[in-house]
Amino acid sequence: MARALYIHWPFCAKKCPYCDFNSHVRASVDVGAWERALIADMRAEAEVAGEERLTSIFFGGGTPSLMPPALVAALLAEARALWGFAEGIEITLEANPSSVEAGAFAGLAAAGVNRVSLGVQSLDDAELRFLGRLHGADEALRALEMAQRHFARVSFDMIYALPAHTPELWEQRLTRALGFGTGHISLYQLTIEPGTRFASDVRRGRLVPLDDDAAAALFDLTQERAQAAGLPAYETSNHARAGEESRHNLAYWRYHDYAGIGPGAHGRRGGTATVRHKKPENFLKAVEAQGNGIAEARPLAPPDQAAEALLMGLRLTEGIDIAALAARFGLTRPELVEEDALARLCDLGMMWTRGTRIGVAPEGRGVLDALLAEVVADRLVAA
Repeated sequence: MARALYIHWPFCAKKCPYCDFNSHVRASVDVGAWERALIADMRAEAEVAGEERLTSIFFGGGTPSLMPPALVAALLAEARALWGFAEGIEITLEANPSSVEAGAFAGLAAAGVNRVSLGVQSLDDAELRFLGRLHGADEALRALEMAQRHFARVSFDMIYALPAHTPELWEQRLTRALGFGTGHISLYQLTIEPGTRFASDVRRGRLVPLDDDAAAALFDLTQERAQAAGLPAYETSNHARAGEESRHNLAYWRYHDYAGIGPGAHGRRGGTATVRHKKPENFLKAVEAQGNGIAEARPLAPPDQAAEALLMGLRLTEGIDIAALAARFGLTRPELVEEDALARLCDLGMMWTRGTRIGVAPEGRGVLDALLAEVVADRLVAA
């Protein structure tokens, strides 16, 4: 049932002002207690989602690179025992340049991690301070070099559309980032998420985000330059050489089943949506009391699943096969797609149709959410 496994490590050294992920700062962490709890949660999940060998494992957070390599090794050994590993399994761990050293990378690689995703975010010290990062540009470069030495596959993140970004400045930053030769890079526009410190700064007038037109121009520039460098977008914000796409994220976007363990982790298995307790302490209490960290397990009706699959699949440049989706969930094409809206958007060059597949054209990627609101059937969204 579950082809992919997500493991959430909720702890960070510092909360970044733009971050709305489930991350927490604690003075100390009882690693032994967390090993026992995560393994118990994993065993409980495998009892109901353990029919297929895993094709990918992803350690997210938080800052998973703060995990001792021995803990990573123990969790991977348990996952292998419970599910089994498919040949060539992708095992990714997110890392921050300020929280890792060469010794940690070597240990993580020895534990079984074969792909790392570095939260570089910027190669400019002033921008890193603005983003609340603990590392500097030189430290990020050293971490990137070490990662390329120890792991078969390396990705890193960059954030653009900062308040001071002009097309000329971002092009310089992007050209440098694309020159490091990684097979994958994630390029995210700065977004002001509710509940973050940046959201408070905007309300108080301390921060003025880049306007929509300027951000859209930077998005177009990003797509063009990454494509020219041999890393075309395969998803709205993710770029890779052929074969270097994140298999784990593809499992989400193609709407495959995946198991999610650890605080706040979401999962999809057998038509059921699961979510774990978000606060670390509540997660530990739940595992002790009930044997797993689940806060909610909610059955999804076929229209709900189809809506999620559409919203995820249309993020991919490959688009989605509407006929296959309709057959999977026992629906008809008119129950999935607003045909008039799709035809109009295709005429405008914002979307495309090829046989039974539909997708978002490059010209439409920058306004993806608006397109989805139009083309996903109203009756499906209301289901």
